[in-house]
Amino acid sequence: MQLFLRSLSAIALLLAISTPAHAKTVNVAMTVKEVDLPVDNKGTVQTMWTYDGTIPGPIVRVTEGDTVKFTLTNDPANKNSHSMDFHAAIVDVLDEFAEIKPGGTKNFSFEAKYPGAFIYHCGASSMAEHISRGMYGVIIGDPKEGFSAAYPKPDREYVLVQGDLFRQGTSVDDLLDGKNWIGALINGKVFRYDPVHDSNASETLQAKPGERVRIFYVNAGINDSVALHPIAGIWDRVYDHGNPRNVTEGVQTFLIPPASAATFDLLTPAGRASNNAIVDHAMRRALRGAISVLMTNEDADPTLGRGDRILVR
Repeated sequence: MQLFLRSLSAIALLLAISTPAHAKTVNVAMTVKEVDLPVDNKGTVQTMWTYDGTIPGPIVRVTEGDTVKFTLTNDPANKNSHSMDFHAAIVDVLDEFAEIKPGGTKNFSFEAKYPGAFIYHCGASSMAEHISRGMYGVIIGDPKEGFSAAYPKPDREYVLVQGDLFRQGTSVDDLLDGKNWIGALINGKVFRYDPVHDSNASETLQAKPGERVRIFYVNAGINDSVALHPIAGIWDRVYDHGNPRNVTEGVQTFLIPPASAATFDLLTPAGRASNNAIVDHAMRRALRGAISVLMTNEDADPTLGRGDRILVR
């Protein structure tokens, strides 16, 4: 009996070692919706393809080691097949990421093995069209060890997802060649957070003086890298792919390839009001939508950049 009990204790110890105490199962469900949405602050509408009717789709947030149980439903009112490709998942592209027809449902699970910021997007053919029409979002994997000296706790967090805007009806060949490109979308709209270049913009990012602002930035563009720079500032820290272990300090401009992401920390000046422009420094994209204003003052909305308001819309 003692040998049996010792064996059970050994098995329990091995399980405790191999299964992190923090690990949990996170249930995520999304529905693909082909809908008309405004793509600028004036209310110009295009037919877009979306997860849950928004661009970007819902934020998925987990902790490193968690298991994600995912369900994708393709609304029966849709005209096209769709799929889900999580860049945070290690699975089978022909199985879990297979496309489903209108009215269909797909279920799969994966372990969030790495911390970081990862894009998710539709992988149905033609992928270029599905992504450029708005089928993308972000999954954030927080590190299992939590905050640290290298990855300090921020005062505020924001999610910014940059995508492309093409003229409605652009062919796949023209999408691949970059033809009929008319603007850069930030969280679904051109100049969404930039009242300087667009007087119709009613939203900005906000912070108080002396705060650490963390920005999860995703490049959902289909062709070009993003050169991210905080005008009137320097990135205190940049975490390549959002992974806290990939940290670089004192960065002026950082390159994010297509279908990738990075995490950026900006320290707002203490003791004074100020403004920064978070900009893709490729001028063609900056001056056609890829600028987001961060306003810093003592009257900053305390709810912005916290909880469910890390994506402002």
